[in-house]
Amino acid sequence: MSPQAVIAQRRTAPSIGLFQVVLLAALMGLTSLSTDVYLPAMPQMRMDLRGDVELTITGFLIGFAIAQLAWGPISDRIGRRRPLLIGTALFVLGSVMCALSESITQIILWRVVQALGACTGPMLARTMVRDLYQRADAARMLSTLTLIMAAAPIIGPLLGGQILRWSSWHAIFWVLTVLGAVLLVALRWLPETHPVERRVQTPLTAAFKDYLMLLRNGRFIRPTLAVMFFYMAVYAFIAGSPDVYIGHFGVASQHYGLLFGVNIVGVMLLSVVNRKLVNHFPLDVLLRASTLVATVSIVVAVSLMLLGVDTLIAVALPIFVFMSMNGIVAASATAAALDEVPNLAGSASALLGALQYGSGIVPTALLAWHADGSPTAMLWIMAATSVVSCGVAMIRPASSSTSDALQTSLNNREVA
Repeated sequence: MSPQAVIAQRRTAPSIGLFQVVLLAALMGLTSLSTDVYLPAMPQMRMDLRGDVELTITGFLIGFAIAQLAWGPISDRIGRRRPLLIGTALFVLGSVMCALSESITQIILWRVVQALGACTGPMLARTMVRDLYQRADAARMLSTLTLIMAAAPIIGPLLGGQILRWSSWHAIFWVLTVLGAVLLVALRWLPETHPVERRVQTPLTAAFKDYLMLLRNGRFIRPTLAVMFFYMAVYAFIAGSPDVYIGHFGVASQHYGLLFGVNIVGVMLLSVVNRKLVNHFPLDVLLRASTLVATVSIVVAVSLMLLGVDTLIAVALPIFVFMSMNGIVAASATAAALDEVPNLAGSASALLGALQYGSGIVPTALLAWHADGSPTAMLWIMAATSVVSCGVAMIRPASSSTSDALQTSLNNREVA
């Protein structure tokens, strides 16, 4: 199927209203909420479960990354709605069992199951946007979804902190169970955006070759790697900030959510700005500028630390600038990457998501083994990965001939 045919079919694809937009944003935010809501409880969970609680994030990311590689090709072949229904049901099951866990091993295992389902939300929400919109429009819609879903990481830590005032961390996972069940019911009103005539006809085993071809597509992999390394830094902050803010700087658990949520306000503001910027600047320019600003901010934080400035503001302010750039980095990189392979949007979104969220396995594991409660390990990991993210973004895209050749091969395989 030619790119022109894909565009023509988009014009007749089902439209989505405000309710569906909010639902897509909620599905994207489910992943953030799954981790952010229990961040204030991590110090208490460490004592109760007698283990490295950071590994619950690591386990979630392992399941999240692996499952996406399967769900993406499946959605290219059977549509988007059924994988979303199955995935949300798995998320509910995993949440129930996390709430009932009594050891660190149990909760890590069920966090993996929770992730097997949770991954379908953000991956297929991105894919459905790509089904319906073209390059700049897709970036604007992704910025809109990012703006709405930003409520999840703001509400999450605040909600978790308040739950801890009257109950234990187990109640946090019961709340996730209820939220997952509500979304499962709401999915009945979400239309299918991937009609039968656009579905991939090759066997599911061909997906592995699709991934290899995507990895060879320089125009796809460059923005994918940029956002992957950026998210390494993001997950270093997510996993490290409870000990740094609550343990090192003495922030109360119920106030941690406010300090964490300020960063998401920055993401929301930059998402609004990005909706305007995509009308005036190419996505590559926006990606380079945003990763550069993010890198400079964390380098400033490391420099202050080396100078002996050990204050909350010296850590929190640069991180606010860094996290705000997510409002541009994620939307621009995702839209730029998926636009290169419109006929395999599901597989491409799966690979992008697997690399983006799976990259968090490395920094969360490093923090579990090396963190001492101070900002040192967290900031060094954030600085190193931010520099790589910026460096990748600065690389000029591969020649169009290479990308076109790979796209032609993908098109031929789809109609084979």
